[in-house]
Amino acid sequence: MLELRNITKRFGDVLANDRVNITVQSGTIHAIIGENGAGKSTAMRIAYGFYTADSGEILIDGTVCRIAAPRDAIARGIGMVHQHFMLVGPMTVAENIVLGAEPGSALALGVTTASADIRRLSGELGLAVDPDAVVDHLSVGQQQRVELLKALYRHAQLLILDEPTAVLTPREVDEFFAILRGMREQGKTVVIITHKLSEVLAISDEVTVMRDGRVVGRLHTKETNAAELARLMVDRDVLLRVDKPAATMLGATTLRVRSLSVRAHDGAARVDRVSFDVRAGEIVGIAGVEGNGQTELIEALSGLAEASTVSGEIRLGDQDITRFGARARRELGIAHIPEDRHRRGLLLEFDLAENSILGVHYRKPAAYAGGILLDDPAIRRHAADIIAAFDVRPANVDLPARALSGGNQQKLIVGREFDLRPTLLLVAQPTRGVDIGAIEFIHRKLIALRDEGCAVLLVSAEIEEVTSLSDRVLVIHRGRIAGEVDPKAATVDEIGLLMTRGH
Repeated sequence: MLELRNITKRFGDVLANDRVNITVQSGTIHAIIGENGAGKSTAMRIAYGFYTADSGEILIDGTVCRIAAPRDAIARGIGMVHQHFMLVGPMTVAENIVLGAEPGSALALGVTTASADIRRLSGELGLAVDPDAVVDHLSVGQQQRVELLKALYRHAQLLILDEPTAVLTPREVDEFFAILRGMREQGKTVVIITHKLSEVLAISDEVTVMRDGRVVGRLHTKETNAAELARLMVDRDVLLRVDKPAATMLGATTLRVRSLSVRAHDGAARVDRVSFDVRAGEIVGIAGVEGNGQTELIEALSGLAEASTVSGEIRLGDQDITRFGARARRELGIAHIPEDRHRRGLLLEFDLAENSILGVHYRKPAAYAGGILLDDPAIRRHAADIIAAFDVRPANVDLPARALSGGNQQKLIVGREFDLRPTLLLVAQPTRGVDIGAIEFIHRKLIALRDEGCAVLLVSAEIEEVTSLSDRVLVIHRGRIAGEVDPKAATVDEIGLLMTRGH
């Protein structure tokens, strides 16, 4: 159904796609995998008309087509769900989904009819989304569901999915895969870009592997395995499971939370009387379905939540920091890796050097003369060190953050926060959209930080990530701690039950 022939694409000096050839058979589920920055999303964005190739051809059903913009792709039955959302924040879910394909007329848009259709489709997919909700008020997970609905609402015959399961629970992934298989049985075609090898093996018929902008492998899924795919992706053997020794250097309680509540502007409790401790030298994981208070919990602890919405007590060591702002908490040794790297972690138009000092721009090595002047050479050296240590690609401190792939943006944030040598690390979705080699790297860094005596509070939508990294796991449901489990003993089903039912 889709063929890319000799696609080449440059962004300045960066060669993103180098004579890429990809063939997707009609009525199949085709996976595209590769490291962050390998060029897989770029290739599919070219197929969708989001980018224009410098050279090469796009064929649909065997015919060469000119796809100059997404509307050309949509007209040919191609839909795409991007890794980073393409939503208009102040608009409702229904308005976003029908945007560009509005029902009714210019004088009487049929949004009410569309809302009913969206509710039906949402129910069929098992993705609970309120069509009347404003997108700005939705969690990251809910926004991802809106993107999925937007593509499927337009009856795409070829659906391109860029990291579509990053915010879904295992049960939701199973349900979503069942939908994809049903689409395949109806003759539709799916391209899935993912870093999760287990999903590639579970859902796809064929796999294309990319590395450094080139295709390095084309395989039938039933004839390969995770180890072979990982080796093709990164050109070396990769440890597919976390090698984590037990925590043996437990210290005093670093973070003490008592009866913490966070309320939304409508008065609803997003976090409801939560209490827990995190000790120095341990990783405490928070498992839960997205939208159950994890975002509000982390923002309350980091000082990003509005003070008027927060009640209860937060203590760092012996100090009550409940009313401290984000900067004061940072000065006390709290680092934060946010779940939404675009809204909370980076300034996309700033270059990598500038992004490397966000939150600490007023102190050495970034500033001198009492914090009045910025030391540009020192900032650039500092950024280069982080880029080298965390393998951020391309390794160019002058590039704007927007030019990096999602995974490389994440590695820059992780490197910046680790460089602070924190007493407490608040980390949300640390490996979202990150490739297998980088996941291994970030996991090792988190464990090393724990073993140096840092207290780590980890929030992740990936049950396997939470259980493999954490020394203790707390399960959150509707803003409350539903239970604590031993990650070495609890099963995925047991944790999943707590996540969805609260008991």
